[in-house]
Amino acid sequence: MWQEQNNELRAKFEFADFSEAFAFMTQIALLAEQMNHHPWWANVYNKVEIALTTHDAGNTITEKDRKMAEAISKVYAKYKK
Repeated sequence: MWQEQNNELRAKFEFADFSEAFAFMTQIALLAEQMNHHPWWANVYNKVEIALTTHDAGNTITEKDRKMAEAISKVYAKYKK
């Protein structure tokens, strides 16, 4: 699901509708606060795109990004059951 592109981890997620996509984003926002690692993201209707990079490390992928990606994937998995 996650791809490395231009020193970022990127993924696209699709949901049943806007409400489900927004609920996912809300869960990720709370997770980002807990992990103190905030993604770039975009949302249009039922689609969410996320990019992770560590600005403090010179805009490159670090273990912090990989852990955040793993946590996001676990949240997304709940929507795909």
